[in-house]
Amino acid sequence: MLFFDKKVLVGVTGGIAAYKAALLVRELKKKSAHVRVVMTDAATKFVAPLTFETLSENPVLLNLFPREGGLRTAHIDWARWPDVIIVCPATTNTIGKIAAGIADNALTTTIMATTEPVLFCPAMNKEMYANPIFLENVAKLEKNGYTFVAPGKGELACGEEGWGRLAEINEILFATKKILSPRHDLQNHRVLVTAGPTEEPLDPVRFMTNRSSGKMGFALAEAAVLRGAKVTLVSGPTNLAAPSGIRVVKVRTAKEMSDAVLANLDENDILLMAAAVSDFRPKEILEHKLKKADAKEILELERTADILTETASRKGTRIHVGFSVETENEIENSRLKLQNKGLDFIVLNNPLQEGAGFAVDTNRVTIIDASGTIEKLPLMSKAEVSEKILDRVSSLLLKSVRGSQKQRT
Repeated sequence: MLFFDKKVLVGVTGGIAAYKAALLVRELKKKSAHVRVVMTDAATKFVAPLTFETLSENPVLLNLFPREGGLRTAHIDWARWPDVIIVCPATTNTIGKIAAGIADNALTTTIMATTEPVLFCPAMNKEMYANPIFLENVAKLEKNGYTFVAPGKGELACGEEGWGRLAEINEILFATKKILSPRHDLQNHRVLVTAGPTEEPLDPVRFMTNRSSGKMGFALAEAAVLRGAKVTLVSGPTNLAAPSGIRVVKVRTAKEMSDAVLANLDENDILLMAAAVSDFRPKEILEHKLKKADAKEILELERTADILTETASRKGTRIHVGFSVETENEIENSRLKLQNKGLDFIVLNNPLQEGAGFAVDTNRVTIIDASGTIEKLPLMSKAEVSEKILDRVSSLLLKSVRGSQKQRT
């Protein structure tokens, strides 16, 4: 959503990781961004400009004196065009040039001329990455407002292992989202989010669970950190990768999730309980696989602890948001949960409705607040639903601040 209709200029420099810039351009285009590419001469030795022209659907800027465009000054036009510039990969040479104020090619001149944010994605040999001169250049650029996505550790082009491998594309995209994010209203706030299902074991092989994919909770966690919050994500078993900058606590059972939430509760001022926690678990957990011949027709269950009920007594001024999955009497059942668990508001969805089920990227929710107000939202992406939820959280925080100010006066 943040990339829709945004203008992104990708600068490609001469390193073996230049081929990954093609993947970045493709992903940006898939997310509805407008993309242009500028390449250094060295970069063209690794990837042909035609590759980027095809992927970006735009001409590639290769030098300071292009024939197309008449007498216009290319580097000024391109410097004023984007909402953000991503240098991927960023070599030590290009980083050093910018740090020294050298503008001797189309990319460095464009960067020196822009007033828009610039994100560097370094990729290089481990010795180059550890070189004190390079590190001084990074510190100098950061001090002057430039942003970096730190490289990862792994196999390098030289065959060695170490730091210097280009960050993953999803990390680069997330760092770009943070730059493009228009709101930072959760700055200085700490958010605890739960996500995914829980698994309740019957024996070493079998377990009880539900169909939750964790997508709603992960979308909330990402949206919160993009708004400036410090986020702790307590997640049941999922196949999702958490965005950078989020502390993840992995759990399996309802008991483990309860313990993790209670252990982290006091240091957070917002709780978003999006996890689908099992209501029941097998009364007995067997040490060995239950054989079919030995199995009883009736499985004895016992209730798990209700996490939101446990947290209610410790709520204080913290904002508590619950989620309710209902297939009948949705409003009545959700209102009851809202009242019994002392929530500020509850988010209801019915998985039987089209587009609102598990393991999909969309949701159709109804929000009910403590005053009884009901807001039914249309079908939208889970990222958009997350923004609607956090808008309400932000509004509650603002009311709390205003209330405190009135009391002091």
